[in-house]
Amino acid sequence: MNTLFRKLLAHTTVRLGLGVLGLLILIALTAPWLGTVDPAAMDSANINTQAGVVGQFGLLDGTSVAHTFWMGSDNFGRDIYSRVLYGTRVSLLVGLFTAVVALLVGGALGMLAGYFRALDMVLMRFMDGLMAIPAILLAIALVAALGAQLWTVVVAIAIPEIPRVTRLVRSLVLTLREEPFVEAAKALATPTPVILLRHILPNAMAPLIVQGTFIAASAVLTEAILSFLGLGLPADIPTWGNIMAEGRVQFTQYPGNVLFPALFLVPTVLAINLLGDGLRDVLDPKFAKRSGA
Repeated sequence: MNTLFRKLLAHTTVRLGLGVLGLLILIALTAPWLGTVDPAAMDSANINTQAGVVGQFGLLDGTSVAHTFWMGSDNFGRDIYSRVLYGTRVSLLVGLFTAVVALLVGGALGMLAGYFRALDMVLMRFMDGLMAIPAILLAIALVAALGAQLWTVVVAIAIPEIPRVTRLVRSLVLTLREEPFVEAAKALATPTPVILLRHILPNAMAPLIVQGTFIAASAVLTEAILSFLGLGLPADIPTWGNIMAEGRVQFTQYPGNVLFPALFLVPTVLAINLLGDGLRDVLDPKFAKRSGA
């Protein structure tokens, strides 16, 4: 295990991805302290304030405090800086939960399809049907049907990813079930659940972890797209997609309302993808040799 950690930390893309993600996680955890005001607080006296302006921000109790609009304010008088910081929380949670749901459901279905031949045809044809539907359109339809909440957005984004995980795990299980250690476990009358969880699943974990990072990156981007289209989380919840959607109307006059959340979205997706690439190189030495890494 220590050797694996040393290999991971020695890989440049892993270090870069972990560094950026670590910074983003720190921002998400400390948003209540880093944020200068409540992200939902509105001040009609500070509508569409330019970035860097120092002024007074009106509070709900009628008082006001000295305030620096580091990223300006939107057309409701809300502080963009505070909203972007809190949006980091939403994006990271959506990415994490989506990856977990897709890996758990897809992994379970993939093991069943790969190990039990009778289930293979039924499950995989159903997965093929899901993959025939464009992921973003399926996510939009599911959010519209289930309603715009955090858990429904996670489910809507995770469902299009499940067939990909299922196919990956199925292909691994089809190979692993013919290995001598699985045949030996069968000969010893080992229960099937034990074979799947103790002998097959550990050997499929490395590809699953790598796939999970790519799912998380895709989920962060998809959530931003849904929110930008007005089909994601409610507008009162600060997400990067919501902030950009509200700022696009006045993009010419106030481009920062769109650019500042985008400056957080891009490195987040890039960092997760870099981490996934690094994990693939370290956990799959054959790929590293083929790519010349």
